Amino acid sequence: MIRQILVVENGLGLHARAAAKLVHLASRFQSEVRLAREGRAETMDAKNILGILMLAAGRGTRLMVSINGPDEVEAGEAILQLFAGRFGEDF
Repeated sequence: MIRQILVVENGLGLHARAAAKLVHLASRFQSEVRLAREGRAETMDAKNILGILMLAAGRGTRLMVSINGPDEVEAGEAILQLFAGRFGEDF
């Protein structure tokens, strides 16, 4: 199992378009991918757009991502790159 903290750095946070990109990416992997706001026990399935939007993760929000499965390393790297690239947004 991989666990890491990711910071939402894009200007609009995990809005609908960014959430859709995350769901699309997470769905490419067999591993289970879960997200939670740092310090909270409730986790959301990263393959479910409504769950991602319910996190209400604005800019600066720290999220704990947990990945468990046969391709967890690849999934973790891809998700880290998506967050580091600010979901392809320039602001």
